[in-house]
Amino acid sequence: MGNTKSSAMSKEILEDLKLSTKYSETELSQWYENFQKTCPTGRISPEEFEKIYAKFFPDSDAKNYAQHVFRSFDTNDDGTLDFKEYIIALHMTSSGKTERKLEWAFSLFDVDKNGYITRTEVTEICTSIFKLIPKEEQAKLPADENTADKRAEKLWSYFNKKDTERLAEGEFIQGVLDNDNALRLIQYEPMK
Repeated sequence: MGNTKSSAMSKEILEDLKLSTKYSETELSQWYENFQKTCPTGRISPEEFEKIYAKFFPDSDAKNYAQHVFRSFDTNDDGTLDFKEYIIALHMTSSGKTERKLEWAFSLFDVDKNGYITRTEVTEICTSIFKLIPKEEQAKLPADENTADKRAEKLWSYFNKKDTERLAEGEFIQGVLDNDNALRLIQYEPMK
């Protein structure tokens, strides 16, 4: 184990991150230095994460979505994000392979972390995603997805499941890969 007060990243974490991400040793070292400046404790709290996330969506209500994203990245369930969790999260959401991104998306939608997604969880996450969409963009959405409930209904329909059935990770990934509209509905891309 390394000394958590050390200003240098442990070799073990560095090697693990080089294997798990596309980042070079130099990039990881720079990320780590910035992380240490921003988070001297070596951990990001949910509140700090919400503040960081809100900067990406200044015209939206990102708090609820940020809470779900934080939960999905907190892989050891300790209520904080350490550097490794933070970098893997950054990699998966910005530059990871599509299937890895969908694995993460599944963990985002699996609110209770039981290994399945329910219709209720889809509605909960779609509601959070919908809050990211500025009002002027919401007005331009198609009629069958201009509310959070309609988006959730449309997304759930792509999986051919009854409202009372559950969706496993493989089914979720395949359902999204098979339908571009499903992929679009599980995320929010600002209009250009």
